Amino acid sequence: MRVGELGYWWRSVGGPPPRRAPLPGPAEADVAIVGAGYTGLWTAYYLTAAEPSLRVLVLEREHAGFGASGRNGGWVSGFFSGPARAYLRRGDRAGLRALQREMLATVDEVGRFLAQRGAEADFHKGGHLTAALDDAQAQRMREWLRAQRARGYGEEDLSELDAQQLERRLRIRAARCAAFAPQVARVHPVKLLLVLAAEVERLGVTIHEDTPVLELRPHEARTPAGRVRARWVIRASEGYTAQLPGYRRTLAPINSSMIVTEPLPEEVWGEIGWEEAEVLSDEAHVYCYLQRTADGRIAIGGRGAPYRFGSATDGSGDTAPATIAQLRARLADMFPAAATARVDHAWSGVLGVSRDWCMSVHLQRETGLGWAGGYVGHGVASANLAGRTLRDLILARDTELTALPWVGRQPRRWEPEPIRWTAINGLYALYRRADRSEHRRGRPSIAARWLDRVSGRE
Repeated sequence: MRVGELGYWWRSVGGPPPRRAPLPGPAEADVAIVGAGYTGLWTAYYLTAAEPSLRVLVLEREHAGFGASGRNGGWVSGFFSGPARAYLRRGDRAGLRALQREMLATVDEVGRFLAQRGAEADFHKGGHLTAALDDAQAQRMREWLRAQRARGYGEEDLSELDAQQLERRLRIRAARCAAFAPQVARVHPVKLLLVLAAEVERLGVTIHEDTPVLELRPHEARTPAGRVRARWVIRASEGYTAQLPGYRRTLAPINSSMIVTEPLPEEVWGEIGWEEAEVLSDEAHVYCYLQRTADGRIAIGGRGAPYRFGSATDGSGDTAPATIAQLRARLADMFPAAATARVDHAWSGVLGVSRDWCMSVHLQRETGLGWAGGYVGHGVASANLAGRTLRDLILARDTELTALPWVGRQPRRWEPEPIRWTAINGLYALYRRADRSEHRRGRPSIAARWLDRVSGRE
């Protein structure tokens, strides 16, 4: 088993390509983008496709896709995180429903982008199954479905499957029922990123790798090679935002870990099913997320050690043996037929979480500073919508996208240390305890409901 080294997605394509040249010295541009992940690259793509004359530079500390864009679970999901009330502060119910419609449509937008370039990237729109693995999870899942109905999702967006209906799709040990959302796709995240980066460069954008940004100022990004002056400077650093001066408490880098099995034999798939290759999660408070890969493996992820003191990040992607063991045990519990499968790779990365667990996109016209992020694990699709929205904001277009209620949000900052470390790690520890209690007692945890309110997740 290989641990770290960015992970299976990169290894399956032969590793990252040769590094692009770093910024050679001071520069000027119309738009300077900090971060060559999905947010930065989608923004560069949509901007230059709309206005080819723009001079766009992308500045990346490591290499394109080094962060969560190259380490995620491979879900293109039309859903997003955070309580409705946080978005309603920027608009009304109609605006929230418009945001939901745009997110659902984004899944097809990503699929169209790949299809138009003849690039498959293992994109498969099989939907998303959320499985309830005990009685408490089943009760909470049904409550969640009712809440989503009130939020505006129809039967065509979300439906309930009983145990027999679920078994016809996927056989999960002890599953009670499931929610099914058709507007979700599987993708190979690195293949998508490589296609996107190539298209961005074809349009004339320059990506400078090995170019850390040391500081952001109005109309300026400071690097070791010199200052980049630009009318617009876009922060697309997501889980690594805290490393920029002045932004330590903006987004918390929450750690997520994954393992991937060897290719499973046909007789194992015969026992499991999963022929439609839906992406999968459970309804636990500390949930796991899975996909059946195009080459017949199971990739499963979840939270290991969720947060490092001082918003530190581990670029190597190393994963603790205890976390690997936990994920392997979770896989074996859900799919006994795969219990003896070899684990080929394990890796970790960070995702950006705002204090209210909601995503946001913003542009300050007076300073030229813009940003998008706080996707809380839904970034594969959210970053695409962010790129299109930032395009319209930069080009001063008054569109349906710029009117969405995530535009202009400025969540309050996280608490200082050591409160932040204590609160985040304590929260996940208590949620794990709630999961154990629910499994044992068969009813939803009152403590978990309290945690949802206190933490701002609901």
